[in-house]
Amino acid sequence: MSGTPLDNLKMDNKPLPPSSAEPDPPQTADDKSVVWGRAPSPVQAERSSAVASGQTGVGTATPASPTTTGARRENPLRDVFVGPQGIYPGTRWLIYLAMAFVVFELEGWLLLSVRSHLSDLSWRMMFEASMMLAAILPGFVMARIEGRPFGDFGLPARRAFGRNFWVGTLWGIVSLSVLMLALRVAGAFEFGALELHGARILGFAVYYAVLFLLTAFFEDFLMRGYSQWVLSRGMNFWPAAALLSFAFGYIHGGNPGEAKTGLVAAGLIGFFLCLTLRRTGDLWWAVGFHMAWDWGESYLYSVPDSGQVLPGHLLNSSLHGPDWLTGGSVGPEGSYLVFVVIGALWVLFDRVYPQVKYGANGATRTLSSS
Repeated sequence: MSGTPLDNLKMDNKPLPPSSAEPDPPQTADDKSVVWGRAPSPVQAERSSAVASGQTGVGTATPASPTTTGARRENPLRDVFVGPQGIYPGTRWLIYLAMAFVVFELEGWLLLSVRSHLSDLSWRMMFEASMMLAAILPGFVMARIEGRPFGDFGLPARRAFGRNFWVGTLWGIVSLSVLMLALRVAGAFEFGALELHGARILGFAVYYAVLFLLTAFFEDFLMRGYSQWVLSRGMNFWPAAALLSFAFGYIHGGNPGEAKTGLVAAGLIGFFLCLTLRRTGDLWWAVGFHMAWDWGESYLYSVPDSGQVLPGHLLNSSLHGPDWLTGGSVGPEGSYLVFVVIGALWVLFDRVYPQVKYGANGATRTLSSS
């Protein structure tokens, strides 16, 4: 994570004395993508100002050329998307989202051509994989354009499936177990008998672990990867986190059986995962937590997950009682008790991980403590 933060650069607009006029210095690797956020050199800034004001030499003034005036009038949208330091972060985010949409559409076209040859389980796995790729592949393109490592966006390869991932996994399954135990004590949850037997227990356990790992990669990188990184450069970390967490909750509204309480809970869990990104410095903790939470709901405890009950769950469990307690069709994520769990998670995580690490080495603007 090296290089100068784009939004910390300031253009020197002081005019050079006549004796200082000289050819532009050769570009370095970091100066090649001026339009993506790097400020122009002082000489380039002076010459641009001179052209705009009609000055073509020292002490010589001429009217601005019609060609230049016409060119500026032909690009009225430029000021909407490009500022003094290059393309705005919001515009770069839209470019990323557009690429993700195109990739997903192409993958969808390919998947539909083989849909009739796939079982429901294989189709679900392929679909989740396609969404993951649609979110991550454009991230590599943006890393190339931004001129920085892909790992700066939250998934550094050197930390892949390391300590943060497994600690996050543990926190995910324990926090969900606390919620399910509270529902059991309240008489709203029954474990029931085993639904699976023999090798199918291990087979579906592995299947859902892989499936929800793909889901975690997709949702966490889309909402807290490049998106969080680039928007933090325009509006700081927490405003970007709030915006993306709202979007994270909103997109869950497309799930069958989802309700308003579940959408709010999803958004708050997303906001908590932004805290884990800020304090651990990457997304691996969040990916582990996300995978374990979904795996625990859908497979281990065999309850609805965001309104969906999946086949091949471990138990023949049941929820009964008022919707405010059980979550109704949403499942435990729609229970009012989930907000207590989220609040406890925030407090505990804040104490265990007090140091801000996201952007500490200059990948993003300097961040103050939470």
